[in-house]
Formats: sequence, C-alpha cells, structure tokens
Amino acid sequence: MTTMTTPAADPAAMLNGAARHSGARCAALCLVSAASAGAALLLPAALGRTLDLLLAHAPATRWVLCCAALVLLAVLLDACETVLAGTVDARSTAWLRRRLTGHVLATGPRAAARFGPGDLVARLVGNAAQAGTAPAARAALLAAFAGPVGGVVALGLIDPWLAAVFLAGAPLLALLLRAFTRDTTRCVADYQRVQGRIAGGLAEAITGHRTIAAAGTAPKEAARILRPLPDLSRAGHRMWRVQGRAAAQAMTVAPLLQLAVVAVAGLFLARHRLSVGEVLAASRYAVLATGVGLMVGQFASLARAGAAAGRLGEVLTEPATVHGERRLPPGPGQLELRGVTARRGGRTVLDDVNLLVPGGTTLAVVGRSGTGKSLLAAIAGRLADPDAGEVLLDGVPLRELTRHDLRRAVGYAFERPALLAPTVEDAIALGPRPLSPATVREATRLACADDFVRRLPNGYATACADAPRSGGETQRLGLARAFAHNGRLLILDDALSSLDTVTEAQIADALLTHGTHNTRLLVAHRAATAARADAVAWLDGGRVRAVGTHAELWGLEGYRAVFGDGGLG
Repeated sequence: MTTMTTPAADPAAMLNGAARHSGARCAALCLVSAASAGAALLLPAALGRTLDLLLAHAPATRWVLCCAALVLLAVLLDACETVLAGTVDARSTAWLRRRLTGHVLATGPRAAARFGPGDLVARLVGNAAQAGTAPAARAALLAAFAGPVGGVVALGLIDPWLAAVFLAGAPLLALLLRAFTRDTTRCVADYQRVQGRIAGGLAEAITGHRTIAAAGTAPKEAARILRPLPDLSRAGHRMWRVQGRAAAQAMTVAPLLQLAVVAVAGLFLARHRLSVGEVLAASRYAVLATGVGLMVGQFASLARAGAAAGRLGEVLTEPATVHGERRLPPGPGQLELRGVTARRGGRTVLDDVNLLVPGGTTLAVVGRSGTGKSLLAAIAGRLADPDAGEVLLDGVPLRELTRHDLRRAVGYAFERPALLAPTVEDAIALGPRPLSPATVREATRLACADDFVRRLPNGYATACADAPRSGGETQRLGLARAFAHNGRLLILDDALSSLDTVTEAQIADALLTHGTHNTRLLVAHRAATAARADAVAWLDGGRVRAVGTHAELWGLEGYRAVFGDGGLG
C-alpha cells in the first residue's frame, strides 16, 4: 500500500503551522500584550511618584495626567488584545479544520474505520476549536510573564531586599505551576477521549434511527450512548479538582509573598529608607510579581489546547494515499488483479485474488455476505489499497497513476449513494470534469430516473435536501452520476439492490447494450443480473472459487446456493 504520513502529525508542529498561518496577527498580539504589560508596570511607579508629590504639597498635575493616560492606554490595549486574540483563534481554528478535513478526505475510509464518524466530527469541531486557541495564548504568554518578571525587577530597583524577599518564595510557585500543567494535560486528555466515545455512539444512533424506532429501543439506545457519562463526570471532576487545588495553592502562597514584601517595605518606611509612594509602588509590584502564580487559567487553557492538538495529531498519523505520476495510455479498459490480499480487523478478507476482466466486457462478482465483494470493488478502483498484490488498468498499476487520470478513468455507483451537491443536477454532474445539461439528462434517462426527477418540485434544479425520494430512487440518481462520467471502467457496488426487478432489468440492459463505459465490474445481487454479464467471478471465503458464465456456474450446487435463502447479503 502506497501511503504517506504527514509531518504535521506532531501536535507541536501542527500548532506551529497554525501560528504561522496568522503570523502577522500573532506578532501584533505579542506586541500589544507587551505594551499592555509595559503600561501596567509603569502605572505603580507613576502612582507612587504622584502620591509623594501630593503629600509634599508639590505640583503634581502632570503626574496625575500621566497616571490617567496610562490607565486609558491600558484599557485601549486590552481592547485591542481581545480583538486580536479572537481573530487569531478563529483563523487558527479554520486552518486546523481545513488541514484535518483535507487529510481525512485524502485518507479515505481508513480514518472513519479507525476513529468512527462521530469521534471524527468531535475532533474536527470541538478539538480543532480548542487547539485553535493555542497560537493566541502562546503569543500572549511572553507578555504575561513580562508582568511578574518586571514586577520583581521593579522591586529590586526600589530596594534589593524587597526582590530578595519575593524570590525566596518564587520556587514554590514554580513547582505548583509545573505540577498543575502536568496533571491538567492528563485530565483534559481523558475528558476529550470520553467525549469522543459519546459522539461516536450518537452518530451510530442517528444513522440507525429507523431501526431504533422500529425496534422500540430508543430508551436503551439513549442509555447506551450516555453510558460513558460517569467516566466523563469523573474526568471533569478530576480536571476541576486539579485546577481548583492549583488555584487555591497559588492564592495561598501569593498573598503571603505580597504580605511579606509589604511588611518589609513598611519596616523600611519606618526607617526612612522608603517613601510612602515607594511603599505604594512596592505593594503594586508585589501583586504583579505574584501574577506568575495567578496564571492558572492561562496554563489550563494551554493544557487543553495541547491535549486537543494531540487528538488532531492522532488523525493525521493515519497515512494518506499517495498517487503516482504516470498517465494512463490509450486502451480498452482492461482490469487485472494480481495476487490481491486484503486484511481488515486482523482477518484476511481477500486471499490471493487473481482476476482478469478484458476491456469492453462485464464481470459480475457474486458471493455470500462477508466474502469480500465490496472490498474487492473498492480495491478495483483504488478506493482502498490491498495489503499485498496489485491492480492494473490497461497494464498500468493503479498506484502509479495520477489522481486525475485515475478518477477520470474509473466511475463508481454505490448501494447507498451520497448526493453531495446543492441541486439534483449538480449531484449527478459531480465528478472530475464539468458536464453539459444534455449529458446529465441522457445519463439520467439511462438510469431510469428522468421521469422521477422531472416530477420533483423544481425538476433538476430541486435542492437535494428538498427532493423526496425512496432508496431505489436515490440509487438511480447514483447510477446516473456514474453513467454521466464516461470512463474506461465502471464499478457498481451493489448499486442495483434497492431497485425493483423490472427497473433493474431495464438499467442492466441499458448498461450492457448502451453503456458508454468500456469495462464494467458489478457486485451482483440477483441471478438475473449475473446472467446478463459476460462472465461471473464467484467469491467464497475470500478466494475466487470459479470464473465462468452464469450458465456454466449454475451447474455447481454451491453457486446456486448463493442466490437461495442463504444468498447474498
């Protein structure tokens, strides 16, 4: 299997990429935060000087205005910081979501099989938004440290003993913050994992809502989905206990340090080593200096962002499919599988499969449920890669083809097609190249869907969400999309299973007699469909039991049993 692991799978590298995406704004945020910290450091000195002048009955108007200007500047800078942080958060989140979405689409079904659709959505929506706060938080972190560091320096400038008193207790604050960051990261990761489990269960229930309603098991399903809630509650309580304990410890140590600084400053005031204004400034700088112990919330935010980035990184470690550089030469669309082996969930689903489908012919693939028919269909058009062996189209291994050539050459129709476009016409035209309205309508007629589409409220312009349709009608729209894109190979993965017998016969006749695709591979559901094919490949236990015409194979009891009561699923 040709795959590639992205270097952005490392959470730190991924967050660095998000920060580079908003580099100018992050730099502006850092400067604004630093300026805000600078204003906060200048204000206590200005207040102290103003107080000393007022007590001495000296002119202080200029200093009062200076204090007012610093307060106003701090307010303006705080507003700018809020706007910039919100902008950086939004841009970083959008970048992470695009990165993750692109990788999931490039990876294909493997990502959904490993994580589940619900968990993937939870990571894409919730975890990406949480990780997106990291660049802004990191940009403001340097300025956040500037306050405490500047406060200590200012205490030293007022009197070295004041800085020494504070620094005596600083190591304890540092240890508290280190323990808090470690414990918070672990708790947040547990919390987010449980959230993903709940999201996965909810997605499964939404997909199977009709089965749940028919079985009358809604209360049981609700209980199943919410079963991880106690685990979520425990993880959440652990997270808040860690944060509350750290906040309480910091709030206990910080006032003691402030009190010690003020007490020493008061002693120096009594000995006339300091003025009243300097004592006021020292008290304010002590508050700023202990800010390193009051940054619990900011460290918690960074820990949550780091844990969320780790969950995004898990998705990005799933290798993406790598396409080659070869172009597809002219040819009739001959398909060949050589020694194809595929394993899923530790089980060998396809075992050394060898098949040759000559160009311009139709091969029907039949077999009981679980024999690997859909996996073979996926591998034949490289929606999945085998664990061993290779697939060739007109002599070229599929893994060596460019993405463009591969998708132009191979068309698919599925049992449950997704209509991924605003209108019905757009959904049918969806593909690697634009199609004319005439081509869309001709393909729709071949799929026996033209009459149904014209009866819709706005015909072909009807929004897909507003188009009432049965499962069979949806399948016909999927078939129309496959017919519209004229490639060398058309693969139908149980794409006729929801059709009535008459409609299936009409489409099969159109496909085999008027189809524009050179070669066709059909996962056959009914004996009548297999009978119309040029050849039939009978899968049994992951191996090709026999290949021949339907009439030739019908003499085998095991082959006939495929279409009996224990037939295809």
